[in-house]
Amino acid sequence: MRHFNVDRAPEGVDRDDWESHIWQMQHRVRGAEDLARYIDPTADELSAIEKLAETFRFVITPYYASLMERDNPDCPLRRQVVPVSEELWDGAGLADPLDEVAHSPVKNVIRVYPDRIAFCVNNECALYCRFCLRKRMVGEPEWTMQKRELGEALDWIARTPEIRDVLLTGGDPLVYTDDRLDWLIGRLREIPHVEIVRLGTRLPVTLPYRVTDALCEMLKRHHPIWVNTHFNHPKEITPASIAACEKLVNAGIPVGNQTVLLKGINDDPATMKQLNEALVAMRVRPYYCYQAQLLDGTAHFRVRIEDGIELFRELRGRTSGFAIPQYVLDTPHGKVPITHQTSLGRDGDDYVVEAWDGEIWREPNP
Repeated sequence: MRHFNVDRAPEGVDRDDWESHIWQMQHRVRGAEDLARYIDPTADELSAIEKLAETFRFVITPYYASLMERDNPDCPLRRQVVPVSEELWDGAGLADPLDEVAHSPVKNVIRVYPDRIAFCVNNECALYCRFCLRKRMVGEPEWTMQKRELGEALDWIARTPEIRDVLLTGGDPLVYTDDRLDWLIGRLREIPHVEIVRLGTRLPVTLPYRVTDALCEMLKRHHPIWVNTHFNHPKEITPASIAACEKLVNAGIPVGNQTVLLKGINDDPATMKQLNEALVAMRVRPYYCYQAQLLDGTAHFRVRIEDGIELFRELRGRTSGFAIPQYVLDTPHGKVPITHQTSLGRDGDDYVVEAWDGEIWREPNP
């Protein structure tokens, strides 16, 4: 299967250690000295690492760091995880643009829709993306979930019979040990009205060695389980990330992908097409592409919505329909699809539409 990049262990690191997710978590890049093993940081990057240390923590897995281009500050992977001074120049960004705190009936449970919730079961990820929607939470002690607080959230779910679909997110739920995740999903499975459990995780991308045979065997015991992961660029597709997704799919777990549209990273039709066609070949369904939020410190990532609409208009008819994710704007009132208008309305006994190539079709529909 086609891949676009390969992870490379630094000199002196045993391959067995490198492919251990425990070793990876213990040896994460946390500062400029660590980072210099993988890339040549620019003066701007070094300055930003120092200035932003107290604002939003800087952590990268060795695996992901090894995929970055050493001498290219515009590397699309590097730009996602290495701080730059542009993060300091965002006058419009908000800490909580989706007003999640107002939609939280109990700690770290977010309810926007009547029948489903996002359950932020932890506040730790393997690495921290600079555009993270929950950067206000990750790594902050006040958002840590103790077992007692997890129990309180589970009790609330059990008392709320409308909830049929629970998304475990964070942070990242796969940072949990297998045993802890098994316990948590098992508790959800004891609640009769919870039909679907979903995991939102970026570890198949940022630390694919976490997806072990043992993890997949455990998840299989709790079907139906769905996983949504988060590839943003073709260079994140490696033999290791392909193998991680294959393990999940072969365990009967449907895997979807939720991309974020990011300026200078994936905001052109060729990159988006290449990414999503590769995901389909991996049996990963392109699900959503999110408009980047009005989030503090992310102005340099945000694409104009009109440009995003045009990007996805250009993909129509030029690749398979299931290789085109739904472009959405997440709001405090839920997700809103944002698309090029192809339904042009009624004209007498005809209904008028626009085809992928711009041709107008009048469908008889008296």
